[in-house]
Amino acid sequence: MAGLKDLPNVWQSIKEMDLRPIREEALQEVRLAIVGKPNPAKERLAWQLRRDPHRAGEETLTPILILDYEGDDASLKVALDVDLMILLVAGDSHDSSDEQRLAQKWVDSGRRLLVIIYSTNPLNPSEHPTHLNLWLGMGKQRVLFGDIDDSNFLLRQFVPAVLDAIPHKQLALGRQFPLFRDQISRQLINEGCLTNATYAFSTGLAEIVPGLNIPLNVADVVVLTKNQAFMVYRLGLALGLSTRWQDYVTEFGGVLGSGFFWRQVARQLIGLIPAWGIVPKVAIAYAGTYIVGRVVLQWYLTGKQLSPQQIRQLYAEAFQRGKTWALNMLQKMPKPRLIQRKAKPKELPLPSEPLQSEKLCPSCAKPNHPEARFCQFCGTRLDESPH
Repeated sequence: MAGLKDLPNVWQSIKEMDLRPIREEALQEVRLAIVGKPNPAKERLAWQLRRDPHRAGEETLTPILILDYEGDDASLKVALDVDLMILLVAGDSHDSSDEQRLAQKWVDSGRRLLVIIYSTNPLNPSEHPTHLNLWLGMGKQRVLFGDIDDSNFLLRQFVPAVLDAIPHKQLALGRQFPLFRDQISRQLINEGCLTNATYAFSTGLAEIVPGLNIPLNVADVVVLTKNQAFMVYRLGLALGLSTRWQDYVTEFGGVLGSGFFWRQVARQLIGLIPAWGIVPKVAIAYAGTYIVGRVVLQWYLTGKQLSPQQIRQLYAEAFQRGKTWALNMLQKMPKPRLIQRKAKPKELPLPSEPLQSEKLCPSCAKPNHPEARFCQFCGTRLDESPH
């Protein structure tokens, strides 16, 4: 009987895949331009983009185009060939009409633009001078109000806005600008969890992994493990790690080697779930993939691996999320309709014509057996004539 040695290996799965498209996606150039009136705000924002607030000392030297704007956009033509323009407008400005015209010109030409009305004081758009309120007409997805030196503002508003503006360059954005790494990593982990949960839901994962007594067959584990391998590699690229997957073996080999989530975590569920069904199977696929992603992210943030206690806690939380997702999916599925078949009406027997040898009753005219002496229906003697 097959056992743990037959389960797929993450690194073997990676070795068999063509990773060049993912690597090229992560290594493409991201061109950002920060434009605004001459002041240090642009440089401060550029510095924030190049550092990771979750990991001290993590900074890059990625080039950013920084341009002064003094009412004449002739000098800004160099900024037209960028992925995203970030326009800074001082919140205490008495007149921002020039910036508004510039922003509208860029929007009308189809360029990606993000405007930040910045101030060190809490900003309430309704309390701004009228000329600042006019920015709201450009839409909340393009105009942000906040402090560019405030990590909470940057992580909760600025980072999501940039990711929405250039979603096709998220891997490269995280690799080149550490400010975005945490958010991008969590999105990649979430996408990986949902990918495996969706696969688990679609297949039902009906069989048992030999040796583990877990409702996952080996064929399913192969697919789930390859999805995990893709996620691990994409995470590493977004976090600025090596482009060579072999370098990951040193750091994560013991954890992600021979089916980590099947060997270490799923065993803990045996005996905890009274009856297996599609919901816990999906939850296992979701939670196991989540743990694999968190192992990589935790190592990046702290340089340490998750402890067994942390794994159990995170797994329990992720299992519940996966279970909730599966239940929601079941509720959305169309309910099978029972087709009630109408009973066919009973066919009345057609009156049978008497055979040549049958005897007709002289009284009731019904046919009888040729050898009958009395009518089986009325009892009349068959060789007598009716009176």
